Amino acid sequence: MTVTTESLTPRSVRSPAAPAPVLGGLGLFTVLLAAALPLVDFFIVNVALPTIGTDLAASESVLELVVAGYGVAYAVLLVLGGRLGDLFGRRRLFLVGMAAFGLTSLACGLAPGAWSLVAARVAQGASAAAMLPQVLATIQATTSGPRRAKAMGLYGATAGLSMVAGQILGGVLVAADIAGTGWRSVFLVNVPVVLAGLVLAVRAVPETRSPRPEPVDVPGTVLLAASLLTLLVPLTEGRAAGWPLWTWLSLVAFPFVAAAFYAVERRADREGRTPLVPPSLFALTSLRRGLLLILPFSIGFSGFMFVIAVALQQGAGLDPVAAGLALAPLAVVFFVFSLLGPRLVARYGTRVVTAGAALQGLGLALMALAAWRFWPHLGFVELLPGAAVAGAGQALQLPVVYRVILSEVPPARAGVGSGVMITTQQSALALGVATLGTLFLSLVPGMGMRDALVTTLLVQLGGVVLTGLLSLRLPRTVV
Repeated sequence: MTVTTESLTPRSVRSPAAPAPVLGGLGLFTVLLAAALPLVDFFIVNVALPTIGTDLAASESVLELVVAGYGVAYAVLLVLGGRLGDLFGRRRLFLVGMAAFGLTSLACGLAPGAWSLVAARVAQGASAAAMLPQVLATIQATTSGPRRAKAMGLYGATAGLSMVAGQILGGVLVAADIAGTGWRSVFLVNVPVVLAGLVLAVRAVPETRSPRPEPVDVPGTVLLAASLLTLLVPLTEGRAAGWPLWTWLSLVAFPFVAAAFYAVERRADREGRTPLVPPSLFALTSLRRGLLLILPFSIGFSGFMFVIAVALQQGAGLDPVAAGLALAPLAVVFFVFSLLGPRLVARYGTRVVTAGAALQGLGLALMALAAWRFWPHLGFVELLPGAAVAGAGQALQLPVVYRVILSEVPPARAGVGSGVMITTQQSALALGVATLGTLFLSLVPGMGMRDALVTTLLVQLGGVVLTGLLSLRLPRTVV
C-alpha cells in the first residue's frame, strides 16, 4: 500500500468560524498532574510489597500480581483509551478515567485481602488507561510550535520524575504509617489528589475530539489485548510461579497472536476502515524510530528501579525511606536537566539524545563501581555521583523522544498516536521488571547480592549503548 501525506491528515477539518481550543497554564498543570498519577502508582508499590505481604499474608506470586495486574491492564487498554477519547471527547474520557482512578485507588487502600487488592489494582490500571492517553492527545490538539515544545518537555519531565518520585514517596508513606494506615496510604494518597484534579479539569481543560471519529475496532482490540497478555503475563508471573507449562505455551503463542493482530489491522487499513493501530502511522519515520528507541530505555529504567529497591532494602539493609532517598539525586537532577531540553534541542537537535545516552551510561558505570567498592555500605552518599550523572542523561533522552515520536502525528490521530506510544512504553516498563528483575533475583543465590547487582547494572549498560546507537537514526530536527 502506498502511503501519502494526505492519507495521514484528517478527512474533515474544524469550521473556520469555530475557534481552536487552547490549553492554558492551569489546564496544562492539570493534565500533567493526571499524567503523574499512573506512573507514580506503577513504582510506588515496589517498597511497600514486603509490608503488604506481611499484613495480608500474601505469597510471592500474589504480590507479583499486585504489580503485574496493574501494569498489564494498563498496557492492554491504553490504545483503546486513546481511541475512545477521539470518539467521545478527550476531556470527557479524561474526567471519567480520573474519577475511576480515584475510586479504584480507594478500593486498593481499603482492600481486606490479597486477592481483593489484586482485583482493585487491575481496575486501577484500566482506569489509568482511560485517563492517560487523553493527556498527550489534548496537548497535541491544543498547542503548536514553541508552546507544544514546552508542553512536551514538561510532560517528559513529569513522566520521568514521577517514576523516580513514586519509589521515594512509597518509602516515606510506608514509614510514616499515617493514622496507622501503613502500606494503605500509598493508594489512599491518590484520593485527595484526584478530587483536586477533577475540580481543576472541569474549569481548565478544553474539550477536543477527532473531526471524524471512527468506531472501535473490536477485532483489533481483542487481538492487541491477547498479544500483550501472552507476552507480559508469563514474563511477570513466570519466576514466582516456578515457570509452569502455561508460561512457556503462552510465550510460544505470542508471535502468532501478534502476527494475526498485524494482519487484521493491515487489512482494515487497506479497506479504508480505521484500525485500532493504523499501520500507516508507522510510515512516519519519527514515530517508528522513536518507538524503537523507547523500548530499551524503558526496559532499563524500570528494571533498574526494581533491582535497586530490592538490593538496598534486602542486601544493604536500608529501611524504605533511606532506600527511596538514595535515588533523590537522580530525581532532582532529572527534573533540572529536563527543563533545559527544549533549549538544547533547538540548538543541537536530536544529538542531545545521544549525549544523554552517554551520560546515562557513565552514571550506571559509576553506580556499579560504587556497589563493587562499598557493599554492603551502599546508600545516598555512595550512589550520589552515579545517580546524579544518570539522572542528567535520562533527562536529555525521555522528554526529547516523546516529542520526536508525536511530532508528525496529525491532530485527528492524536489519541491513537499517544495511545500507541504509551502502550509501547508501559509494555517496556513491565518487561524491564520481568527481565532485569528476574535476572537479578536468579543470580543472587549463586553470586551473592553485590555481584548480582553489579552484573545486572552492566547488562543495563549494554541497553544504554543500544539506545545511544538508535538515537543516531532519529531525525536531526524536531518539528
